[in-house]
Amino acid sequence: MYNRILRYLIAVFILVITTSCKDEVLPKPKGYLSLEYPENKYKSLELERPYFFEIPTQSITVDEKNNWLKIKYPNLKASIDITYRPVENNLTELLTEAEKLVFKHAVKAEQIIPRDFVNEENKVFGSLYEITGNAASHLQFHATDSTKNFIKGSLYFYAKPNYDSILPAVAYIKSDILKLMESLEWKE
Repeated sequence: MYNRILRYLIAVFILVITTSCKDEVLPKPKGYLSLEYPENKYKSLELERPYFFEIPTQSITVDEKNNWLKIKYPNLKASIDITYRPVENNLTELLTEAEKLVFKHAVKAEQIIPRDFVNEENKVFGSLYEITGNAASHLQFHATDSTKNFIKGSLYFYAKPNYDSILPAVAYIKSDILKLMESLEWKE
């Protein structure tokens, strides 16, 4: 009987020692990337187009057919794809098509936030759409003079969409898109 009590006390002692000396387990805090982006500097679009605007100096401009354009951000693995279409009594069709492309992302989007843009002086009227969530494109915009010219732009990343990871890059490129829209002028 003495052996049985001794074994019981040793077992209890080992159990108490192994379970009571641990540090308290706490959940790890969320980690965020500490990314540094270059200061936004701009230059004039050097390609001959029916439109003009300023583009980021750290970007690469790719000339495409039909006055289309690709503004690449190699360090961010992203691009702004810009399409141009002349307005030929089809403005409603062009606006409808642009909005369809935005709301095509509604399946994966958490929210689509529109922002209208009006520059009476340069005859630039358009909208910027911020698409939150794991959509393929997080920023889309269109602009027109309502009579002759229409452009549409979309931001794409060359990676699987993970909104939380690319959110800082989206915010950085958004300021470039706003500068593009603010400096947009139509050539006569």
